[in-house]
Amino acid sequence: QVQLVESGGGLVQAGGSLRLSCAASGRTFSNYFIGWFRQAPGKEGEVVATISRGGGSTHYGDSVKGRFTISRDNAKNTVYLQMNSLKPEDTAVYYCAAEATGWRTSYAGSYDYWGQGTQVTVSS
Repeated sequence: QVQLVESGGGLVQAGGSLRLSCAASGRTFSNYFIGWFRQAPGKEGEVVATISRGGGSTHYGDSVKGRFTISRDNAKNTVYLQMNSLKPEDTAVYYCAAEATGWRTSYAGSYDYWGQGTQVTVSS
């Protein structure tokens, strides 16, 4: 079992930045791929970014490439999502999730453990 807790969300103006954190507890954190997903009202959920166990491999959704950066500190059992140049369309609840296999990590259904989410609101 892995417990995940997101933090760092809030209200920011367009063009601003936020850094989300995903703190994990439970089983060995470094055994898990971590993904950030987001869900906006009336829209389908989408993958934001994923990171491999050691952090050497990352993947980004097309809508955030070049603006968001995912990283992890396994010593602190934490994954970060640095979000720059935020746009109103980035407004959503952001979730972090963990899965152990490394299989189809861009697919939300692959993930076994989820946090409760953190709200990000970008005003125009």
